[in-house]
Amino acid sequence: MWHRVFRPEDGRVTEIIAGLYMSPVEFLALLGAVVLVVARWLPPAGRPHATIAAGAVLVLSGLVLGVLGIRWQMLPVLAGGAVASPFAFSPLLRRRTGRPARRTRWWLALPGSVTCAGLIATGPVAAWAFPVPEFPEPSGHFAVGTRVVQWTDPRRPETFTADPHDRRTVVVQLWYPARKSPAVTQRAQYLGRTEQEASIVSDALARQAGLPGFLVDGVPRARTQSVFNAPVVGGGGRFPVVLFSPGSGGVRTQNTAWAEELASHGYVVAALDHPYDSAAVVLADGRTVHAETASTGDRDKDTVLSAGWTAVRAADLGFVLTQLDRLGRGEIAGPLTGRLDTGRVAVTGHSMGGAAALQAARQDHRFDAVIDLDGYPHGPTSPSLQQPTLALTQAISPETDPRYLPRLTEALKRSTATSYRLTIPGTAHLTFMDGPLYLPPVPSMVGSLGRAKSRHVVAATTLAFLDTTLRHKPGDLAGVLSAYGDLSVYRPDNSR
Repeated sequence: MWHRVFRPEDGRVTEIIAGLYMSPVEFLALLGAVVLVVARWLPPAGRPHATIAAGAVLVLSGLVLGVLGIRWQMLPVLAGGAVASPFAFSPLLRRRTGRPARRTRWWLALPGSVTCAGLIATGPVAAWAFPVPEFPEPSGHFAVGTRVVQWTDPRRPETFTADPHDRRTVVVQLWYPARKSPAVTQRAQYLGRTEQEASIVSDALARQAGLPGFLVDGVPRARTQSVFNAPVVGGGGRFPVVLFSPGSGGVRTQNTAWAEELASHGYVVAALDHPYDSAAVVLADGRTVHAETASTGDRDKDTVLSAGWTAVRAADLGFVLTQLDRLGRGEIAGPLTGRLDTGRVAVTGHSMGGAAALQAARQDHRFDAVIDLDGYPHGPTSPSLQQPTLALTQAISPETDPRYLPRLTEALKRSTATSYRLTIPGTAHLTFMDGPLYLPPVPSMVGSLGRAKSRHVVAATTLAFLDTTLRHKPGDLAGVLSAYGDLSVYRPDNSR
């Protein structure tokens, strides 16, 4: 079965093979290399035809990949085919020159064939472990558009620089319900507005994780399901707004699949880059701002630092809400003018972004609901939350910080609104972002739910919460949430 990933207008193949995460051209190169290895073991009558056909396929597909860009996963495939080629073609060349064909005894040829086959096999295994992420089609009724804006807060100095005139600037990406675009319309680049920006961000994220950048070279090649600057869907209605703050070092696009799913159901999602905290932020003037926040290794010092960084993020969220409100009222011109319902707003975040969401909600009662995606509550736990809150947490293990659940529970119990903590079996910290789409399916890293189910669980639970709190849809929210894991409900009287 084939799945679409690339687009014709990008000069790339349009499909990958399900499960292998390889394009048709890459699969042909794999097939050619395998046949070259196997040719030595075929009956004499079929050996020449198989060898010539396999060699031609391998050379042609290698040339095409050279033009399109060879992923590192294909290097062992091409190397294995190259090593096997002299042994496959040597008997044919000897026959053409009239010399008797010599064939190595099977017990001498077998180790070489096994070695080449093993080298070639690492290609599809690597492509499966580190794929070009395939973004699923959103399940809602709306097509999805996206656009990027940059706003500077004239009232806040930039605390990460020494320039007294520098003011805090944030980059925001919006996903929104859009008119349906023609099938040939170019889809939005993942991780950036351009492939160059995506490569800068991908390399920065890899460095931050301690990985060589080439391991995730497929990530900046990916296309999402949204369209840049697509026209907003007609009808004149206003959409509830969901603000999102990424994890420590994370970037605005790290939850793109989730944002597209929400937008397809009629929400506008505004995700922030936090300069000097996000791994890399490419500004409108072309400058790239890299992260300057880093752990010291001392728990007490890191607790103080994290509280400070969380406070900056919370202020960023409040500022962006102000800008969105101005956009909704027409004070800022844009395609979404008059289409934002800033009377129905949720603030959300992953990891440190979840902590920032909690802090922003305490400070700014314009936020009507809170979602914390596995975020440790940094900073003060007072004043009490006054908004309904959903906290999704990874499966708790002996490695989990023992302070995490007690501190999160304290924050939820002190809330004056009904709040929920849902611990989802089979999840890890990176389950709550796009990581499962392009990282190796190692349970300790991305959980054990798999690439498709991870996205579904996070989207289904958060959508149910948003529909209840922002749209006031009737239904048994606790019943829906409890179907996905271990649910605790904290009501204003602190009963469970």
